Amino acid sequence: MFDSLKGKVALVTGGTKGIGKAIADKLSANGALVVITARTEANDTAGSHHFIATDHTQADSAGCIAREILEKYGKIDIIVNNAGANSSPGGGFSTLEDEDWFRDWELNFRSVVRINKALLPAMLEQKEGTIINISTGAAKQPIWEMTMSYSSAKAALNAYSKALANELGPKGIRVNTVSPGVVKTPLMHEFIENIAQQSGSSFEDSFQNIIDKVGVPVGRMAEPEEVASIVAFLASSEARYITGTNISVDGGASPTV
Repeated sequence: MFDSLKGKVALVTGGTKGIGKAIADKLSANGALVVITARTEANDTAGSHHFIATDHTQADSAGCIAREILEKYGKIDIIVNNAGANSSPGGGFSTLEDEDWFRDWELNFRSVVRINKALLPAMLEQKEGTIINISTGAAKQPIWEMTMSYSSAKAALNAYSKALANELGPKGIRVNTVSPGVVKTPLMHEFIENIAQQSGSSFEDSFQNIIDKVGVPVGRMAEPEEVASIVAFLASSEARYITGTNISVDGGASPTV
């Protein structure tokens, strides 16, 4: 697929580290002009992609991002809604306060809706484009001790993505979802460390506990680049007949056919 995205303009939210950085780098390697967003720019991404500082939990952020992209490039071809996090405390329903639910839904669901709404008019005008929403295997396999509010927001994202694909398919725009499992990112490392501290166990034991709960036949975390490869494929013309699907990148963790 090298150079298959040449000249395409792509937005990758949360594109400065982890899965987002791997996606941004992969799309760029395939020829795309990449715009990334995050609250702050990482040192190792400075200058490699066009950076827009933003807080996706703020309602006006989507409009600001859309204006800057369209003023600079005049179009948008690929939207990868990657920004998200499981930032709420573990422990189940009794530990989750209103602000935990609000924060998870703002970042993991409502921010995606806002970004797409702000940029879709440009895609509709050019009668082509692709949207890839990054979800999680936990949307289908929620772990009540760890991911209750996060999983619910991502489950809503899955349903929204399918509905959007059905609406936009006849208009030349494809919408797909990618659902990673356990991925080796700084956020995942921090997440496991927090669980270890709360439970008084070691990092290794906490990691193994997650692997056991999720059930990963491959027996390891995914590398961010392994998720990025699927995203680059879905963004390319090789996937021109694929829309409305949700692809798991989870090392075989999904228990169903």
